Amino acid sequence: MGWICLILAGAFEIAGAVSLNKLSKNKSWKTVILLAVSFSLSFFLLSQTMKTISMGTAYAVWTGIGTVGSTLIGMFIYGESKDWRRLLFISMVVIAAIGLKLLA
Repeated sequence: MGWICLILAGAFEIAGAVSLNKLSKNKSWKTVILLAVSFSLSFFLLSQTMKTISMGTAYAVWTGIGTVGSTLIGMFIYGESKDWRRLLFISMVVIAAIGLKLLA
């Protein structure tokens, strides 16, 4: 159950980052509420995760999910660079998160 909460926490982290990007372009109450709800749920789920998964592993995987997800959304939705070096380093983050899961 801890890993499911962690994946959901990461998904809400991505939603929060996307909301932050939208807020920088269009300041509306709807976006502010979405931002607050996304990050609040993300932190809540992360705290629940830390009851069963060690803090270091949970935090590393959570930030990895947020980083990779936000970067991929930036690349495929917002037209950010898809340079091979960027993809290489993103894959390293994914491999590190999988390694932490295997060791936990």
